[in-house]
Amino acid sequence: MPRRHVAIVMPAYNEADGLDSFLTEIVTHVSPVVEQLSIVVVNDRSTDETADLLARLGEMMPELIGITSVRNQGHGPTALAAYRAGLELNPDVIMHVDGDGQFLAADFPRLIDAHQQRGADVLHGVRRGRTDPWYRRAITALVGSAVALAVGSRVPDVNTPLRIYRPEALRFLLNLIPRDAIVPHVHFSLAEKRSGMKVAYARVRSIPRRGDSAHGTMWGPQRSTPVLPPKRLRAFIAAAAREVWTVSLRPGAPARRGGVFSS
Repeated sequence: MPRRHVAIVMPAYNEADGLDSFLTEIVTHVSPVVEQLSIVVVNDRSTDETADLLARLGEMMPELIGITSVRNQGHGPTALAAYRAGLELNPDVIMHVDGDGQFLAADFPRLIDAHQQRGADVLHGVRRGRTDPWYRRAITALVGSAVALAVGSRVPDVNTPLRIYRPEALRFLLNLIPRDAIVPHVHFSLAEKRSGMKVAYARVRSIPRRGDSAHGTMWGPQRSTPVLPPKRLRAFIAAAAREVWTVSLRPGAPARRGGVFSS
C-alpha cells in the first residue's frame, strides 16, 4: 500500500557534482511507493554550483524544495533547519539523509516500510561497509561507547545521518537542543533512549561520497587518503565534545530533563 506524505530532508554543502544523480535516484525509487513525496534540500551557502543546480532541478522536479541559508552555519544547524522546514510541510513521515549521497536510494522504500511496520517513533539506518577514513569510524565508535555509558545500552550507529521520524517524535527532540547544535544526531540518540521512544534499527549499505571527492570539502584540503584527522576536524571534535557534555550529558542538562516521551 502506498505511504502517504513522506518528506525527505537533507543539508548540503558543495555537493553540486553528486547531488543531481542522488536526487534523481530518490525520486525514481521513492515516488512509486508514496502518495506524496517532498524533498527539502537546505544549501549551507555552498561555494560551488549547488545553489544553481537546485534552481535548475526545481524547474524539473516538482517534489524538490531548495533553500539557501542566509549564512554558512555548518552541518548540524543546517540539518536542524532542514528538519524544521520539512515539518512545515505537515508530512506523515520525515526522513533525513545527508546531501553527500552516501546511501543508495533503492534502499529507502525498505526503510520507510520498516519504520511503519515496526510502529517506531524513529528508525536509524545502521551503516555497513563504511568507506570513511579510519578516524571517522573510530570517532563514531568512541561516541557510541560514551552514549552507552550514559544511557545504559548501546546505540548501534549513534551519529547516523539516515533517520526516519514520526513528526511528533521529531518535534519533541527539536525542543530539547539549541537551534545551532553542531552534533544534533548525537543529542537525538541520547534523548531517544532516555525518553522511552520506540527506536528501530535497520542495516543499510554505506557507499563513498558521490562526486569528485571521496572525502568531501567541509574539512578543508586533504590528501587522497588522509592519515590523520584534518586540523579543522580536530577542532570540531573538541567543540562537539564540549557541546555534548553541556547539552546532554552534564547532570541537570536540558536533554536530561526532557521527561518521558508521549505521542
